[in-house]
Amino acid sequence: MHASGVPDNFPHFVRVDRDGRRAGGRHFVVHTHDPKFTLELAPDADAPDKVGRGVIKRVCVPNSWAGDYARYAKLLAAAQDFFVQSGARQSPPAR
Repeated sequence: MHASGVPDNFPHFVRVDRDGRRAGGRHFVVHTHDPKFTLELAPDADAPDKVGRGVIKRVCVPNSWAGDYARYAKLLAAAQDFFVQSGARQSPPAR
């Protein structure tokens, strides 16, 4: 993991947490290189840790993605993996 907190194997992803890392907050993973996209995730309440790989709420992709879904499914899976690894270093606050 880099000093910036970004896992080494995900250099093109950035995580943005709106309203902090609390369960009700909004969580985004942004792929910063081509093809650029944004994935909004919600914590998985059914997962043992209450976060899991995240539940995909929204995907914002360029029109050029049309018809090439198999290629981009791998990137979406990598974005979910990044979500897990980037959130593992901090646990959500207890209620």
